[in-house]
Amino acid sequence: MTHDRPVTLAAIAGAHGVAGEVRLKLFGEGVAALKAYKAFNGGTLTLEKLRDDGKGGAIARFAEVTTRNAAEGLRSTALTVPRSALPPLADGEYYHADLIGLPAHSTDGAVLGTCVGVDNYGAGDVLDIERPDGKRFMVPMRAEAVPEWNADRLLIDALYAE
Repeated sequence: MTHDRPVTLAAIAGAHGVAGEVRLKLFGEGVAALKAYKAFNGGTLTLEKLRDDGKGGAIARFAEVTTRNAAEGLRSTALTVPRSALPPLADGEYYHADLIGLPAHSTDGAVLGTCVGVDNYGAGDVLDIERPDGKRFMVPMRAEAVPEWNADRLLIDALYAE
């Protein structure tokens, strides 16, 4: 796995107030998990303050952002940390960033394509696989559909690759 690949934990949704605070859309395990990191985007944003907004997001203040205009200028900015900064995982767990970019093969040996995304519509993660011809298909990230994955590839049951 590429341990220095940037992993997006949140995105700036816009300014909050007049003193440079920003509203965040969270992609991880909530405010508590985001508080574990003090620097984002290769150290260009230093977290000074973070609080829950009560709506599933957060309000943050960065040392480098002191005005509403500066905060508005960061709208849509992804907040990233290096993959190596994330906590280690237990067996069977994965970070979406580790799956994206992996080649996908079927259990019957066919090359299926590359994982280009991981979505979750409420019933669990779904892999978005792009075939060499550009067409895509989706596979649930469950043991019966993806019996094996590692840092080098995804193995997809041939029944799910049709």
